[in-house]
Amino acid sequence: MEAARVPRAPALPDLLRAGLIAALLALAALAWVLTGERMAGMDAGPGTALGTLGFFVGVWVVMMAAMMFPSIWPMVLVYRRIQIGKREQGRERTAGATAVFVAGYLLTWTGAGVLSYALFEAARSLEIGALSWSEAGPYVAGGVIVAAAAYQLTPLKDACLTKCRDPFSFILAEYRPGRAGALRMGVRHGAWCVGCCWALMAALFALGVMSLGWMALIAALIATEKLLAWKALANRGIAVLLLALGLAVAFAPEDVPGLTVPGSSEAMGAMEAMGMEKSTPPAMKMEEDASPTMRMKESPAPAMGAKERGSSP
Repeated sequence: MEAARVPRAPALPDLLRAGLIAALLALAALAWVLTGERMAGMDAGPGTALGTLGFFVGVWVVMMAAMMFPSIWPMVLVYRRIQIGKREQGRERTAGATAVFVAGYLLTWTGAGVLSYALFEAARSLEIGALSWSEAGPYVAGGVIVAAAAYQLTPLKDACLTKCRDPFSFILAEYRPGRAGALRMGVRHGAWCVGCCWALMAALFALGVMSLGWMALIAALIATEKLLAWKALANRGIAVLLLALGLAVAFAPEDVPGLTVPGSSEAMGAMEAMGMEKSTPPAMKMEEDASPTMRMKESPAPAMGAKERGSSP
C-alpha cells in the first residue's frame, strides 16, 4: 500500500511553512473582501432567497474559501511536507500538487452548496404558508439550530472531526501520487469536512446565509473545533452555544443580536434597496392593516436574478 511506504517526512523549512500559511490566510482575506462586496445589503434574515444557481455558486465558492481556508492550513502543511519528503527520495516531482489539493477540497464544498441550493429551492417551491415567520417560521429556524447542536454530540460528528484534526493520519492513509492523486485527496478531505460541518452550515441558512455577521460566527466556530487543542471542550462548548442560540431564535428572535427578523424594517429596507417588493418568501408579502401593524398574507415569491434577492423563513 502506498501509505505504508511513506517514511517520516522532514519538517518544512520555516520560510516555506510561513509562506503557505500566509498564502492561505491572504486568500481567505481576499475572499472575505469579495464576499462582503457581493453580499452587502443582502441579509433579509432567516431564509434569505439565494438568487439564480449561477449567482449562488459563485458566492458560495468564495464564501467557502473565506470560511474554511483559515482552518485547513494544518492539513495543507502536512500534505506539502509529505510532498517534499517524496521529492527528496526522487519518487515524485509533480509541480502544483498542493494547489490541486486545495482545489479538490473546494470542489467538494461546491457540490455541497449545489445540493443545499436544490433542497432550499425545493422547499420554497412548496409555498407552505405555515412556515411563514408569523406562524411556525421562528420555531423551524430555531429547530434547525438546535438540531445542529445535537449533531455536535453524535458519533458521526466525532469521527469526521477526528479526521479533520489529524492531518498525518489522513494524508498517510489517503496518499496518492500526481495531480490526479492530489485532486482525489482534496475531494476526500472535503468530504470529511462536509460531514463535520454540514449542520453548522444548516444553522447558517437558518440564521441568514447572506449575513456576513453570522457567516463570521460560523467560520469562527469551525476554526475553534478544528484548531483548539481541547477537542471535547470545543465541541461541547459549541453545542451549548448553538442550543442557546436556537432557543433564542425560536422564542425571542427580536432579542437575538444581529438577527434580521423577516418583515422587520431592516429586512424591508434591504429588499427595497434591491428593488424588491415588500415581501418575505415563501409565498408571503406584507400589507398594511387598518392599524399601524403589518400583517402577512400568502403571495408568490418574486423571481430573483443575479443581483436580486428576497427572504424566506
